This record gives sequence, structure tokens and C-alpha cells, in this order.
Amino acid sequence: MEETVFAVGSTDCELARMPDFKKLTVWQKARNLTVAIIRACEEMSGSTGTIVRAQLVRAIMSVPSNIAEGSAKRSDREFARFVRIALGSATESDSHLIIANDLALIPDEIFRELSVQLEDVKKMLTGLEKRLTADAGKIAKGKNASRS
Repeated sequence: MEETVFAVGSTDCELARMPDFKKLTVWQKARNLTVAIIRACEEMSGSTGTIVRAQLVRAIMSVPSNIAEGSAKRSDREFARFVRIALGSATESDSHLIIANDLALIPDEIFRELSVQLEDVKKMLTGLEKRLTADAGKIAKGKNASRS
């Protein structure tokens, strides 16, 4: 599967971005994790389960959504901001997942599987954010050098 390519495009050194977020591996993994967590939430019952389920589903849905939205932005700096939001939502989901397990709303085995997947997505988001901010810094330096 082909991944999105970032390349210097226009004369003002803006990055040209392929808008198909579905080709981003991190989005694919976040999507699969979101589906797995929602399926695990279907088993939660009772008033506590309803509260935890609502919070967990809301937080995890935000992860692939922010990756998708950010990928359509015009600059690496803007994309990086949405990646940071996705990372915050992934971390929030991690907290909700731990609490769900503490309350025996999710079986230990499923909790461990989801936690491993979530950690993988968080690492990928961290790496993407670092790459985007580094690329944005290079572009900014290039712009400043051309103005001198």
C-alpha cells in the first residue's frame, strides 16, 4: 500500500500534500483500533458502563477523525496541530480504557490487546508530529533564507 508523500511544491515553499488520508498507515491503525474499541464497548452494561462507553467512544473516534482533518490542511504546522489533538484523544482513550478495565467492564485479555494497539498508534502519532514540525521548521528556515 502506498503512503502519502510530502514534497516541496510551490515557489513559496509550501508543502504539497496528497489529500487521501486513507493511505496513511497511522490513520488505518487508528481506524482499526476505533472499531475494536467500539466493539468492546458494546459489551459494557449498567449505568457505569453507559458513562464509560460514551466517554471512551467519543475520545477514540476523535483520533482517526483528527488525522483525516489535519491531512487536508495546507501546511505541516496545521497538520501537526491536528496530530497533537489526535494524540491527546488517544491518551484520553488510554485513561478511559484503564478505568473500564479497573471496573471490570472490559475483560483483561481484550484490555491488553487494545492497550498494545493504542500504544502503537500513540507512538506513530508522536513520530508523525515530530516529522511534521521538523519539516515545517525546514520550510520556515528556507523562507527566511530567501528573504535575506
